[in-house]
Formats: sequence, C-alpha cells, structure tokens
Amino acid sequence: MTILIQPAQTHHIPAILEIYNEAVLNSTASYDYEPSTLEQRTQWFNHHQELGLPVFVALDPADCVVGWGSLSKFRDKIGYQYTLEHSVYIAVDQRGQGIGSLMLQNLIDTACGLGKHVLIGGVDSSNEASLRLHKTFGFEEVARFKQVGFKYNRWLDVIFFQRFLNP
Repeated sequence: MTILIQPAQTHHIPAILEIYNEAVLNSTASYDYEPSTLEQRTQWFNHHQELGLPVFVALDPADCVVGWGSLSKFRDKIGYQYTLEHSVYIAVDQRGQGIGSLMLQNLIDTACGLGKHVLIGGVDSSNEASLRLHKTFGFEEVARFKQVGFKYNRWLDVIFFQRFLNP
C-alpha cells in the first residue's frame, strides 16, 4: 500500500481528531483522559498554522487519513527556538505497517529544513512500538521521568528522547 505524507488541511481535522481520541480512550500514548472536541482540535491546528509549525497527515490510496504527525514548540522561551517536540499518531487498524516510520522521517526532514537543531519526543515507557521507532531513527534516551503521569489507575513513566538534526 502506498502512503502519501502531506501537509494537513482543515478538512483533515475530523480524521486527526478521531485518531487522537482513539489513543486518548484506549492507550497511554496520550495522558489526556477525555477526548478532544472538534473545536479544541481545530484551535490546536490553527495555532500550529499561526506559529508556522507543520501538521502532516498520512493518506492511503483512497485519500483516507491513516495517521498524523506534528512539530510543536518544545518550550515557549526564546532560548528553545532551535528545539522542537514531535507527535506521531497512527490509526489503530494501520499500526505496524511502517506508517509511523514514514511520518517520523518526514518530521525529521521537515525540522532539518526549518533549521532546527534538536528534536524531542516524549514516550510512555510501556509503548514498546514507539520506543523501538525512536531508537531506529537514532533518537537517544536522555531522561526518564518516573511516575509523572497517572492514567488507568496507575502511575506512568515518560521517557524523553532527543535527536540532533544538524550536528
């Protein structure tokens, strides 16, 4: 199956929302408890557009959104201007098919093209697929924050990965 990665458009927001909310409700990929609304996700999308930070979608041959990824500010202070944080979410029925790899490579390439120096990813310590994905793409584990999240009646650890982009 051929997957096309392209910049997200406004009409993709409902599909982005559906993929995100599935992760919220059924996994620790997000530490949100409640699904987002279409209004919230639209505000998130518009904020990225205003900041010039990309949101991408992965489209299958039928132009259905099967995943999405974004680049976001790591922190608001000016000293962090060369560092971005990324997010990757894949539709539950499409996981394990290489779409996450395509999306992450696109995000790395885009961050490089934006002249950024470091890309950061925060991953729940139980998310084996995402841990493997980051290691495959040369991300290094730089921090493990123990029991900083709480979901599904248990404490969760977050692992921060980083990759230098323009050494």
